[in-house]
Amino acid sequence: MKYSRKDAKAYARQHLSGIWAAAQTPFNPDLSIDEAGLRRNLRHWVDDLGVDGVFVTGKQGEFFSMSLAERKRTFEIAVDEIGGARTILSCSDQNLSTVIELAKHAQAIGSDFIVVHAPVLHFLSAQDETLMAYYRAVSEQVDIGIAMWSHPDSGYLMSPDLCARVADLPNIVAIKYSVPREMYAKLTRLAGDKLIVSTASEDEWFDNIVELNWRLYLCSSPPYVYQTAIDRRMRDYTDLAFKGDVARAKAIRDSLDPVREAFKRTRPPEKFHAHSKYWQELLGQAGGAVRPPLLELSDAEKEATRRAFESCGLKLPNVRSSAA
Repeated sequence: MKYSRKDAKAYARQHLSGIWAAAQTPFNPDLSIDEAGLRRNLRHWVDDLGVDGVFVTGKQGEFFSMSLAERKRTFEIAVDEIGGARTILSCSDQNLSTVIELAKHAQAIGSDFIVVHAPVLHFLSAQDETLMAYYRAVSEQVDIGIAMWSHPDSGYLMSPDLCARVADLPNIVAIKYSVPREMYAKLTRLAGDKLIVSTASEDEWFDNIVELNWRLYLCSSPPYVYQTAIDRRMRDYTDLAFKGDVARAKAIRDSLDPVREAFKRTRPPEKFHAHSKYWQELLGQAGGAVRPPLLELSDAEKEATRRAFESCGLKLPNVRSSAA
């Protein structure tokens, strides 16, 4: 570890910033992990797209369909390929023993941070105290900096006040807060320096830099589906906004609207993963299959996506995509 448990917050304030993308896990046709494809994606995102860090094997990475050994393997690939300082490894699971085993593995292989999402709770009468005890149990087992994650899939949302309480634990350093804007704005005010607050919405990222002084995008797929090696508009508007050049940043941010619209318009209900992977393939990245119970795109859905992609205005290098 590069820091002690008591120094985790200070280390995170120095190193957990910029654009962090949530990786999808590419699978081969036989549904094994495409390790070479994952490595290529990671290198491309960091080297060519200017992504600062990668969230590995979360919901977008289909952790729910992966064995414990496979999850550990993706951790190892990411740390080996792009380094521990660029990785935040998802240890989320409904089983607390699994969470702690993954957290200890992430720490042992040299990652700088982990993510642990709030668990599904079937009895909610003592929700806040249950969640406080849950995060304390994880926090006490490792030194590594922990990002909370609260999202509607848990069946509830952690309140800003509860998040601020949990952030008193020494190695709770950040939160991916997938909630309405008024909630994360309140938490930003409450938390001060003890918690880095972020959300996955790229639509709101520019406003959050300008209005809430955020410096961390944590994280979803836009950093690698809205950008190419010669068209890094998300990176560009982020850097300009960080420097206070708001007018130029907004103009570049707004210029991506056709890309956002094409991507969202062609995504079929319940096929987020398959659609994103096919879009990646159109970009020349490794996409691959999805694992059950997720659904693949139909030929008609692929054709509609391809047509929208070709007219969305992204500038592409002069290479043929793997989906062509």
